[in-house]
Amino acid sequence: MLSKLLRDLARPLSGMALGLLLLPIAAVAEQADDAISVSVDQAKLFKLPNRVATIVVGNPMIADVTLQNGGIIVVTGKGYGATNFIAMDRGGEVLVDRTIQVEGPTDRLVTVYRGVERETYSCMPVCERRVTLGDEDKYFASALGQSGTLNNQAASSAAQHAAKN
Repeated sequence: MLSKLLRDLARPLSGMALGLLLLPIAAVAEQADDAISVSVDQAKLFKLPNRVATIVVGNPMIADVTLQNGGIIVVTGKGYGATNFIAMDRGGEVLVDRTIQVEGPTDRLVTVYRGVERETYSCMPVCERRVTLGDEDKYFASALGQSGTLNNQAASSAAQHAAKN
């Protein structure tokens, strides 16, 4: 009789214990559905409540979040991984706390390995050097330097054109 009573009590308790064990998994799944997914070197726009005054980014090396007029934010993937951002109003009330998942590039990449050294090329339609996290230091610095020089020349040319007009 006592053993039957204990079994009858144990069944609902074991179900509750299983539910409590699965609760963290359900919470993680719920957060993952709410995550913002962006590719590295890409940007996406999202609408937030108009009263957002402050944005805090967990790890700005993974993603950048910029607040624009009208509650629009620009989320830019900077490095691989996950971080979060928190949007607050002027009083410090948290309005949004979301995860940002930054994934690999979406263009057609060719990766060349020379031993442990790596170079990455974007092949859309012709293969060109592409600065990608994880590339060999010398290759990375050279490609980034060329890109910076090109950007500086373009900015200088635009400034000269604006000064003439």
